[in-house]
Amino acid sequence: ILPLKQSANIVIMVKPTIILSAAAMASCAYAFAPQQLMSRNNNLIVSSTTAMQATTSSRRDLFIRAGSTALVTLTTSTINSSPAFAAGTAPPTEAEIERIKVGYKNIQYLLANWEQETTVCRENGGECKRDADAVRRYLGLRSTTDPLFQIEKVFAKVKYMDDIDVDKLEQFFEATENWNTAMNMSNSMAFISQFGEYNPGGGKDEVLKYLNEAEIQVNLAEKALKIILDCVNSSPQ
Repeated sequence: ILPLKQSANIVIMVKPTIILSAAAMASCAYAFAPQQLMSRNNNLIVSSTTAMQATTSSRRDLFIRAGSTALVTLTTSTINSSPAFAAGTAPPTEAEIERIKVGYKNIQYLLANWEQETTVCRENGGECKRDADAVRRYLGLRSTTDPLFQIEKVFAKVKYMDDIDVDKLEQFFEATENWNTAMNMSNSMAFISQFGEYNPGGGKDEVLKYLNEAEIQVNLAEKALKIILDCVNSSPQ
């Protein structure tokens, strides 16, 4: 929106589209304007048509220049504010690569200590029960501070890394798809397991059933993440 006039502390704002419309209207008005102005008695009252055309042309050029400037400004603003333009084609940073490495090690730890990590005991020797919440936490689905939180955004940058092994790109893209599938399935199975004891017909057996299904999916996620990490490590930092 462009400021058009300021008077008595009042600013009139006009959108670029209005300026462009005004420019078009001015151009059309000039094309169809009569060459002479006649009085009611059909007597000629303006004999200098050249002066009128010059004035009209000057105003038309003013509107067109203003409209063109507004269009260029609007286009430039749109391009610069575009997410694709802002994101560019930047490769992942070292910190983002480190997130993948830490996330992979955490998943390995989860699988190696599955029963321990998915068991919660009450204090002072209270009852212990299986809990799948740890699964979602290790996969980056619980907190923005988790290493694997929205890690797909980092995966999308890998193809822009310098000297990436192009022979591994197809394998990399397939691994990212497998990761997404396994992560979503793990999340679903873990979520169902958490409420399995309270669902109609549910109980501890249902909790364990879906927890075991979640473990299968976490194993698949770990394998996919290993392939992704191998592709990333094949490119010198």
